[in-house]
Amino acid sequence: MKFPNLVLPCFARKEIHVIIYGEGLTEDGAPETVEDIDELECNWQAGASTVLTKEKKKVQISGKALFTGDICPDTNDISSGYVEVCGVRRNIAKGQKHYNPDGTVNYTELDVV
Repeated sequence: MKFPNLVLPCFARKEIHVIIYGEGLTEDGAPETVEDIDELECNWQAGASTVLTKEKKKVQISGKALFTGDICPDTNDISSGYVEVCGVRRNIAKGQKHYNPDGTVNYTELDVV
């Protein structure tokens, strides 16, 4: 049975560069890069919120990138890395793979700050 795509490719038009880090470190102590995907297209949703601190208020920019299918099939968990979108580099705060009932990945979601 074929499951419908919840993130349709016709709505994923924003170009993005994705770097996903693994859990290990390189010999130099830097994070190990497991995926480096350039010219990938996603459905990009951006937002901002105001966070009140002791000193002053701070504006926190955040975003969500949705990809059709599995962007990193060799990695089970996406916990860190960064994306470059709209000329800005943002860190990955959370990554999720959303599965179909048959075990295949329907879409991948990255929350960035």
